[in-house]
Amino acid sequence: MHPEFDATLAAHGVPRLRRGRVDTLQVNVGKRCNQACHHCHVEAGPKRTESMAAPVVTRVLELLAASPTIATLDVTGGAPELNPHFRRLVTEAHRLGRAVVDRCNLTILLERGQEDLAAFLAAHGVAVVASLPCYTADTVERQRGQGVFAKSVRALQDLNALGYGRPGTGLRLDLVYNPVGAFLPPPQAELEARYHDELGRAFGITFDRLLTITNMPIKRFAEMLAREGAAEAYASLLVNHFNPATLGGLMCRALVSVGWDGRLYDCDFNQMLDLPLAGGRAGMPRTIWEVRDLDAAGGLPIATARHCFGCTAGAGSSCGGALA
Repeated sequence: MHPEFDATLAAHGVPRLRRGRVDTLQVNVGKRCNQACHHCHVEAGPKRTESMAAPVVTRVLELLAASPTIATLDVTGGAPELNPHFRRLVTEAHRLGRAVVDRCNLTILLERGQEDLAAFLAAHGVAVVASLPCYTADTVERQRGQGVFAKSVRALQDLNALGYGRPGTGLRLDLVYNPVGAFLPPPQAELEARYHDELGRAFGITFDRLLTITNMPIKRFAEMLAREGAAEAYASLLVNHFNPATLGGLMCRALVSVGWDGRLYDCDFNQMLDLPLAGGRAGMPRTIWEVRDLDAAGGLPIATARHCFGCTAGAGSSCGGALA
């Protein structure tokens, strides 16, 4: 538990956070990525070698089959598609009748060897949640690298051609906005309308929803804040904008996170800080080999830290976007 965060909860008459029923299994299959974004809390990049191995994938699928409350498999990375077992994980989860989400950086769809990736995702009904921090090239490339915007636009057009983001196809395409600096996202609905207008008018791109996600002061983004002397100011911004209305929708309330090595966490952010499930309390499982199913994670206390103010600031932030 984190004294400052838990004290803030108590000041609002809220008890310590506990997980409810688990309906989402989020799996980080590795830290290798074809990009190295400035805001990345995973510190992913082309030189990272961490990757989920076949036995871990097998055990994840066993737990998915044994956990009937879990309706969604949420696959992330790095660029999750670079894991050699990514397609097996997706195929088997789809066969089990689970919804599958791929957290995609878009440019991976244009990499050599991935020419059929978009068609594979469409064939398995995978929902694509795609990173696009702005609808203008200069802002995107300031955060994600030179040439990324043009590749992202082409990838979105290719997804649209397959039916993604088109009415009646059932192929969901959501975009993700991350601020490029030390500030909170603007109102999600207003920004989504602007994205629809700008991307539609300039490139003919359609999508379903825009998800606004607050940058967490973790890893690469934390290092950037420290270099700019903005770490304490950003931390204060998050604390001062704490919003108790966000608490009911926090992703950790209904999610369990699995690391590339099979260790269990309350969320992907805790995973990057090596803060284990339920804070590593005695008797709590630490790995996927210590549990028979994941339904038992319901009701467990949630390990908190200072970055939890990021999920609860302003309109809130989760893997599904704003909360309030």
